[in-house]
Amino acid sequence: MPGLLRLRASFELGVSVFPAIMRNLTVQVLLAAGLGVGLALALGDGAGQFGALAGLVKVVFLDALRMLIAPLIFFSLIGGIAAIGNVVRLKTLGAATMAYYLGTTGIAAVLGLIGVFLIHPWTAYPPHAAPVETSLALIDPSSGSLLAILQGLLRSAFTNPFSALADLNVLGIVANAFLIGIAIAVVLPPDNLLTRAVDEINKVLARVLGWIILLLPVGIFAILFDFTQRMALGDSHPGHLLAQLGSFAALVVALTLIHGTLVLPALARFLGGVGIAEFIRGIARPMLVALSTSSSLATLPVTMRAAEDNLQIDPSVTSFVLPLGATMNMDGTALFEAVGAVFLAYLFGIDLSAVTIFIIFLMAMVASIGAPGMPSASMAGMQMVLLAVGIPLEGIAILLIVERPLDTIRTALNVEGDMTGAAIVTRIMGIRRKPVPA
Repeated sequence: MPGLLRLRASFELGVSVFPAIMRNLTVQVLLAAGLGVGLALALGDGAGQFGALAGLVKVVFLDALRMLIAPLIFFSLIGGIAAIGNVVRLKTLGAATMAYYLGTTGIAAVLGLIGVFLIHPWTAYPPHAAPVETSLALIDPSSGSLLAILQGLLRSAFTNPFSALADLNVLGIVANAFLIGIAIAVVLPPDNLLTRAVDEINKVLARVLGWIILLLPVGIFAILFDFTQRMALGDSHPGHLLAQLGSFAALVVALTLIHGTLVLPALARFLGGVGIAEFIRGIARPMLVALSTSSSLATLPVTMRAAEDNLQIDPSVTSFVLPLGATMNMDGTALFEAVGAVFLAYLFGIDLSAVTIFIIFLMAMVASIGAPGMPSASMAGMQMVLLAVGIPLEGIAILLIVERPLDTIRTALNVEGDMTGAAIVTRIMGIRRKPVPA
């Protein structure tokens, strides 16, 4: 009888708790992800109209997220900088943010290089002496010099703000928002009409974001259903090259997991004052979205909401650190590009000296900082890395075979790094986090 009573009590507890669990958005997203993958595998090539409908839902959901990217970055940065009000404090916030970004990006690149030279699992097969022929239009050799790349970055940064917003020129949006925000902080008094107007616009954007987030499980279901369908029906690439690519991908995944499960949580705990369990709960939802969208920019709305609601980080920090991080803080990209350069050097039989390895490290950092937070954007940054050390640019076509699934993992790492940075900068600035609700 006591056993039956305990069983009944457990059942009643489960019944009472289950609705609350199911109302949790993270649980809904996980269930939607599992359902999307499972249903896609079960239906196979018989999805028919349902597959077309899932593809349509995916496109609409991603477009809804992208719709907010430009205004969210622009007005969040302006509001965040203008709200600081104190130029000295602005300098402190900017310096702390950039120091963190450069530090963690450098750690990721060094981790990638150490890992690749310690393990290099693809050497079981001989290198490929000749570059792969391809008509890939992703690369323009005529613009390959470092000077040309820097010129392109500067021209993208200093452009008309309306043109930058319309074209989703992230670098231009950030540069214009910086200049306008600093001008407001320097010229106008703290409580001015323009700052209040920007605050109201940010509230409106937050409300729209809330409506979109309600549809997150549906969007995740459609994204993973469509992705699984295409992967299941796709062609394979047999031979030694496939085996080498598999080894390369496994190494990148392992190093990314080390950085994401050891380095960043340790930094969040000891420099940011965020407990490990609290940190994991806080980053869960943005990480899931990042894995689904492969875009730190598309994930930005969810990242900002989670940092403020789950980690209780002040909006004055999130509005500055996170939009900037979605553009400049690319730990996963730096790691991938460092390992990818060494991998391609082996495939093409190119010996790497100590100087060359150091150049790979520097170029991986520079290329990752300039990479937009959109799917597969890092492949364009690989151009700078490869050109710097004399690796054939055609090698990028090889990486494209496995780049897409790796992109999802490194995007999640980039988002985790952004949230870690927000916590650390909060502590450096002496801003108290509100207690996390139980």
